[in-house]
Amino acid sequence: MRIQKKINDFLAYIQSNKNLNLSEWIEKNLIHFEKINHGHWPQLKKILSELPEIPNELNCNLNQAVVSVQSDILFDHSHLYPLLKQLSPWRKGPFSLYDIFIDTEWRSDAKWDRLAPHITPLHERRVLDVGTGSGYHLWRILGAGAHCAVGIEPTVTFVAQFYAVAHLLGESRALIIPTTLEETTRQPIFDTVFSMGVLYHRRSPIDHLQELGACLRPGGELVLETLIIDSPNQNILTPEDRYAAMRNVWFIPSIPLLQIWLMRSGYTHIRVVSLEYTSFNEQRATEWTDFKPSLIDFLDTTDSKKTIEGYPSPLRAIIIANKK
Repeated sequence: MRIQKKINDFLAYIQSNKNLNLSEWIEKNLIHFEKINHGHWPQLKKILSELPEIPNELNCNLNQAVVSVQSDILFDHSHLYPLLKQLSPWRKGPFSLYDIFIDTEWRSDAKWDRLAPHITPLHERRVLDVGTGSGYHLWRILGAGAHCAVGIEPTVTFVAQFYAVAHLLGESRALIIPTTLEETTRQPIFDTVFSMGVLYHRRSPIDHLQELGACLRPGGELVLETLIIDSPNQNILTPEDRYAAMRNVWFIPSIPLLQIWLMRSGYTHIRVVSLEYTSFNEQRATEWTDFKPSLIDFLDTTDSKKTIEGYPSPLRAIIIANKK
């Protein structure tokens, strides 16, 4: 019921704003909720149903490093804390929900700080975030003034985390569709599309870039964050098995090769705005990940510039481009 209420609230919001032109696309893709076939989904929905009702007067802040909500009405932390802990592991954040601080594995605010000065201002834009995880960046997108923010995310635990936060924030301008971009019905209706930490997980990166473009209006903006290899040439790394302990890493290109992929996929005005090695401050184990292995465990103990498999350590680029 928590999820259905958020869906209904979002539909009511976009239908009251005819210029958003999103209703048809959202309604077509709501079928993916019916397609969820994961053994943990019933338990996750049960956790959501047990979340406390929220007061009418809330103080939300979506435009700061820690997405937060507070109220003058005190919550029973002995009830709320264990429910949120049951949704672990929390990968993307951080959040402060009625003074419960969720210290996520990734300090996703660091990535936001790197890209925010370079993108077209999000004021009154329709924004799609592909592979959004728990939806942290959806809230920052709204905090930056977007009309609405839609996420695509196939991992049901992350979907449940998003709807828990959405309920506790009392927000109805964001929605997550529980699927992959490949499975959606795509229309060129978004002003800005984010794809962050997804490209290297795709068996066909060119298809992914084209599918992102199929969601953008002409002239719309792509914000792409991905692993790259440090090379001035058109090179690519394909791991033999795992990369930094990740199984599903297929292609890590150099910047020159990635730029060619983007050009051939229908993008123009391509610019690199950030190039950073992932740091231990940005990705680390916390109690909200049950202290499962994180970045420090995935790098060579004698040379932090290499992964445990001997590949170059994670170097991430943010590239902005426009659809022709």
